[in-house]
Amino acid sequence: MDFGRILTAMVTPFNEDGSVDYEGAKKLAKYLVANGSDALVVSGTTGEAPTLTSEEKLQLFSEIKDTVDVPVIAGSSSNDTVSSIEFSKEAAKIADGLLLVVPYYNKPTQEGLYLHFASIAKEVDKPCILYNVPGRTGKNLEVETVERLAELPNIVGVKEAGGDLGQAARIVSSCPRLRIYSGDDALTLPMCAVGGYGVISVASHIVGSSMQRMLNFFESGNVERAAKLHRELLPIFEGLFITSNPIPVKYLLYHLGIIDNLVYRLPLTPPNAKEKEFLEKLVANIK
Repeated sequence: MDFGRILTAMVTPFNEDGSVDYEGAKKLAKYLVANGSDALVVSGTTGEAPTLTSEEKLQLFSEIKDTVDVPVIAGSSSNDTVSSIEFSKEAAKIADGLLLVVPYYNKPTQEGLYLHFASIAKEVDKPCILYNVPGRTGKNLEVETVERLAELPNIVGVKEAGGDLGQAARIVSSCPRLRIYSGDDALTLPMCAVGGYGVISVASHIVGSSMQRMLNFFESGNVERAAKLHRELLPIFEGLFITSNPIPVKYLLYHLGIIDNLVYRLPLTPPNAKEKEFLEKLVANIK
């Protein structure tokens, strides 16, 4: 399955009482698809996945899958292999693909990482994207481990969020079957320049259509226009990370009237007054 180039790591809206706002999630999903998203990643980092129950995640997958006509990719793994297998099997009954994160906190060996991902992939019949984000997990998924995992037919891609273009290029060279997605909006175009395919994005909540234009320019060979648009978008790419994701993007979705409530689940908290002012100025000229 082709998931497309702009995959949005979707925010999870909450009601004022802290419960999941499923109607708000469906509204947001429709908005994203209408504004540049080729697919939606549900219950990832940006969706505050660590604070969602398994039941909430499964209902989100189902509600959003029934709402939009683009692929829905489920964030279905944790730092425990056995529970990741069981939940991934449930998620695979609903979603079009699975996003499998490097186990966090445990700091496993590369052999442990291989066995973790291979064990999950062998138990599901849906395409899987590996998610390498050492800044959050404390462990890098090495190229050699990705090469071994690429031998499994339903491992189809890597979300590479380590900030290392060299590593991304080595994966492209050694695993040509895999599609490499940037996990950092600011590196989307540079990663495509070394053979990456697209991005699993936070900024596409706000500037998804512009990001589509950027990649279309690049794919058509108009690198200068793509680079110009990248430079124009760079303040937003970087500004959305002035504090922990998804605090800024969720605030902007509320500020712009795209979601109804500004509610986070602890331990995340709203931005402070200075951060709110910065974010509002950041999008003041977006049309």
